[in-house]
Formats: sequence, structure tokens, C-alpha cells
Amino acid sequence: MRILAAVFATLLLAAPVRAQETTVAHGTSLLGGLKYPAGFAHFDYVNPQAPKGGTVRLATIGAFDSLHPYVLKGRPAAGLGLTFETLMTSSADESDSFYGLIAESIEIPQDRSWVAFTLRPEARFHDGSPINVEDVIFTFEMIKTKGHPLYRGYYTDVATAEKVGPRKVRFHFSGGLNRELPAITGQLPVLPKAYFADKDFAKTTLEPILGSGPYRIEAVDPGRSITYRRVADYWGRDLPVNRGQHNYERIRYDYYRDQTVALEAFKAHAYDFRSENSSKLWATGYASPAREKGLMRQELFPDASPTGFQGFVFNLRRDIFRDRRVRQAISYAFDFEWSNRTLFYGQYKRLRSFFENSELAASDLPGPAELKLLEPWRGQIPEEVFSREYQPPKSDGSGNNRRGLRAAKKLLDGAGWKVKGGKLLDPESGQPLEFEILLVQPSFERIVLPMTQFLKRLGITLRTRTVDTAQYQNRVDRFDFDMVGWRIGQSLSPGNEQRDFFHSEFADVEGSRNLVGIKHPAVDALIAAIIAAPDRAALVAACRALDRVLQWGYYAIPQFYLDAFRIAYWDRFGRPAKQPDYAVGFGTWWIDPQKDARLKAGEAAAKE
Repeated sequence: MRILAAVFATLLLAAPVRAQETTVAHGTSLLGGLKYPAGFAHFDYVNPQAPKGGTVRLATIGAFDSLHPYVLKGRPAAGLGLTFETLMTSSADESDSFYGLIAESIEIPQDRSWVAFTLRPEARFHDGSPINVEDVIFTFEMIKTKGHPLYRGYYTDVATAEKVGPRKVRFHFSGGLNRELPAITGQLPVLPKAYFADKDFAKTTLEPILGSGPYRIEAVDPGRSITYRRVADYWGRDLPVNRGQHNYERIRYDYYRDQTVALEAFKAHAYDFRSENSSKLWATGYASPAREKGLMRQELFPDASPTGFQGFVFNLRRDIFRDRRVRQAISYAFDFEWSNRTLFYGQYKRLRSFFENSELAASDLPGPAELKLLEPWRGQIPEEVFSREYQPPKSDGSGNNRRGLRAAKKLLDGAGWKVKGGKLLDPESGQPLEFEILLVQPSFERIVLPMTQFLKRLGITLRTRTVDTAQYQNRVDRFDFDMVGWRIGQSLSPGNEQRDFFHSEFADVEGSRNLVGIKHPAVDALIAAIIAAPDRAALVAACRALDRVLQWGYYAIPQFYLDAFRIAYWDRFGRPAKQPDYAVGFGTWWIDPQKDARLKAGEAAAKE
């Protein structure tokens, strides 16, 4: 499910109903128009004649102990979004557009104080019972009161829901103008009220929850695998938003202990499709007779979507990181130029923005619109916000980063830290500066090792701890770490999810994504400006202003990014002629019978 992967705001495009009062449409968009008009046949990036059938095998890491993806407790199984539907759904070749799914239309007044959805009469749960307004209201109330914190934060300003017609539900908003609330409300999943009549919504379960999506759970081996089967009489199969998709008869996810084991399983064709995150593995890990014979392929797929942010994040709940100068000094420990040349095979670009690879990223000096937002906070935010363009530390790539060491030492000296007996000591407590990076991927250990050596020369002790996925998630949810890898996705239309990332309100909420623990009134105010931005120009200015404050706050050490998807797959698939701009589009692929037969013959011949 793509809920929260991107956030969407509304500018409805349709003939008005009750002119000057409300607008009714089949979809919503922010950036100047919906690509697909009312009555469109299908998305451009699908093959509406794609054959159905076959089993596709996928992989994931760790384990699972729950089939309930909407609460904090437990580890939900992969792929559960296949079984549930939302009021609306997005297209993968537009940056922020939504089209009706369970809802056949969306209605918004001029002041955007509420939104109403009219449900499709044919919408059904898997047991044949209709999806009704009561189910929508129930889901909304449960998610806001008992759901995962990220959902509660997402729907903070959606105040109430009421039934206003046999198939019509209206959501009322609070907190002033919030341009995206109508559309993010459309991302609400709809769960059956009757199913939970005798169950506690907040509890985990290994009993499949009654869904309404294109797949239902067929088999569960707790912690090891889960299999989904296509619903033959799926109510939404002929909707324009679904045509040409959901082509596999079965989708199975197998769980592996770690990425090393998973890669070897892929090369043995234990599963079919793999997205690769490691530059080293991409360059060296896939060599095999199967690849040489063309049975297995590696391919780069262009990615036009905003990169978001990836980096090592400081936990400001730890006293040692409270001083910005200390955080800035430690940031010199990551030598991107050397790492990219030596470790990453030159595949990456240096990341510098929290909105990387988009027009929302701050560059040059702030313009008039940004200054209007930033000036009230002069004296409370770093002065560099106003006078310098942020750039992460840069080395000559030799691996002997003397210039970085000198800069870091100067910062630490200015903060009062002193080296004694080879240890950097706190000016007040006399305690040495020591901290730990919590990792879940062993492949990151090779990135951290040079940082450890760099910091040792400054008298700082850096340790690494690599744990399994369950322990890692539990510790991250409880903010039980000094430093951790942090990855946040962004869209071209940021909004309410920024609260969960950076807002004071969520700094102490377990399970939130404010891993840094940021509590800053300027950040809170800039998030409010993003949410309330009345037009695209105001949104861009607010995002860039927030970006500058976050950059110069040195809340994290920015790492690197790639503007492409690295995909490896066994050559048994057909796929549409057009790839969507913002995704690989694997959900639009299908198993090609001829390719599948050739693959099986090639594998059989290799065993002889």
C-alpha cells in the first residue's frame, strides 16, 4: 500500500456542482490538472490485455508475527496492502493525483473545510458484504484512537466523520486551512466494522482480517512465508484504476535471515524479483552462469520521484548531541568522495537536501518568499540559514581527510571539548564522547568502519551494533539508540507527514518517525506553512525554508542517493511498453508463458 509513501493535496478538475459552493470530481490533483479525465479506460503504463495467472515469488528480511498492519504492536507481514482497499488510489505517472477506488466521487467546498465521498454501490468485502459508510466511519475512528502513531499523526486535523447519505460520508476538518486534507483522507483504508465487533482493534492477530482488495491471504507460515491468491470475483477488477494490474494468480513472500542469504537464494531462483540497495552487490554480487546465459537479468529503471532523505541520524535525546557544533564535527567523519570511489563503485550522488531530486530542495540563498517565513525566527535558528548555501563536507577522495579533521577539531575546541589520554572529554562532566550506531544491515558496517577510524583520531569512540530486524524495529520505535540510519520518503507535494518526521508533538511519541527528537518552534511553524500553503509557489518556498533549517541544524549526516531503481529479475515476465515515471511498475507486469517456458528449459539444461 502506498499510503504515506506520498502525500497529496487537492485541486479538483470537473464541472462545478452548485457553482461557487462545491466541486464534485472523479479525482484530485495539486499540480495543475489530472492527466486522466472522467471515464478514462486505464492508466497509460499498463497493458489492459495482460494475461492473468502464475505464481510470483518475492523475498523480504526478518520475520512477522501479525496480520494487522494498522497498529503499532507486532511485525506485520509483507504484502498485506494487497488485501485492503482505500477510498481513492494514486497513479504512478503523476506526482500527486488520486482517482476514485472505493469512492466513485469526491466533493469539496470552496473553503476546504470538509470533504465528502460517495461510495461505489458495487464495492464489496471478500465475504460479499457491501462496503458501507459505517465501515468508513468505524475505520477512521479506530485508526485515530487505536491505530499506529503515524496514522494518528497523519489524520490529526481530520476531526469527525458523519453519514450524510446512503452511500455518502463527510469528513470535517479542524486546525485552519490544510490544502491536502481532502486527498489524504481519500487514502483511508476501509476495514469491516462487523469483523471487529468482538475483537480489540489494537491487538495483533494471525487471523486474516476480512479485506476488500484484489488478493486474499491463502496460506500463512508465521515468520517464514505468506501467500496471497487473486480474488476471482474481485469487485474492482474492471475499474479504470485497476485494469491491466493484479495479473499474478499467487504472490508469495518468503522471509530470509539477512540480505546475504536472500541474495544467494535469488541466484538459485528461490524467488523471482529483487530490488537491490547495495552498490557493491549490484556491481559484484550477481555474477552467475544464469546471468551469463540471460536467464536472470539486471536492469536500471529511471526514477523521477523525489529521493527524500537518507543518512545517519543523531538522537537529540542524548545529551552528547545537544550541541550543534558537536553534530557538525561528527558529520566530517563520513567521507563520501572516498566511499563512493572505493566502496560504491562510483554509483551514487551526494545527498544534501531533505527533499533531494526535486524543486523543493533548498539551493543558493533564500529568496523573498522564504525570508518572509524565516525572518521571525532569526536568532533562534542558525545564522547560516540566511547567509550561506548548505553543502555537506567534501574531501579530496584520497582517504586521508586532514582538512576534515582540522575543521572538526576546531568545532570541538569551540564547544569546549578537550582531549586527555587520547579521549575527548565533555567540558562539564568530564565524560568521554562515546556513542553507538545501531544497524540492521551488515552491509553498512563497511561504511561505518572508516568513520570509526576518523573519529578515533579526534578522541571519539564510535561503536557499531548490528541486530536482527525485530530487535532493531523495537529499539527504533522506543528511540533506544544513539545514532541510526534514517530513510524518509518525500513526494512532490509534502504536507501532514512532515509532522511525523520533524514536529515537536511527535518527538516523544513511540513509533513516530521523528527519530531525531526535534523540538523546535521554527520547525513546527514551517511545517504549518507547508500544510497551509495555498498554492504551488507557497509550498515550494515553505519546503525550501524548512530544508534550510534542517540542513543547518546538523540533525543528521546525509549519505547518498541514486536516481534509478536497481532491479534484478528472472526472465519470465512480460511488461508494458511504458514504465511509469515514479515507480518500476512491477504490479503491472505479468508472467509471459513463452518466456516462462524458455526459462524452465534453460534451467533444466543447466542441471544436466
